[in-house]
Amino acid sequence: MLVQVEAVVQVADGRATVQVRSEVGAAAAFWCGDPTGVGREHHVEWTVEEDVAWGGNTRPATSFSPGVYEAEGCRIVFRGRLGLTGDGGAVLEVAGTCILFDLADPPPSTAVDGTWVEISVERSSVSLWPYLL
Repeated sequence: MLVQVEAVVQVADGRATVQVRSEVGAAAAFWCGDPTGVGREHHVEWTVEEDVAWGGNTRPATSFSPGVYEAEGCRIVFRGRLGLTGDGGAVLEVAGTCILFDLADPPPSTAVDGTWVEISVERSSVSLWPYLL
């Protein structure tokens, strides 16, 4: 996903948090790239260290368009199509970008495979990794 890095803030543990904006929304997350990247566009990989918990942090989407936004102050919501991998994992496709997740027990029904969902995770579990094409 192509994002614009808008601001960098150092947090207590020394990591940098950045505000990023993309074609499908904006959020703040931990930045795993060069801190001089502010004001520039980057292709990024989203890494989320939180499992998909159906009925917990994951629910059917009310809108059928990709999105990334902040909610409740310290959460990031990803909206996209959920794909179950069959090996205890899932892939959320958000505007052409795939975000990998593990599944919490009990796993969701196979009926949700390919459906639009929203996954709400703690901002502290999300990292952005820039890469070159």
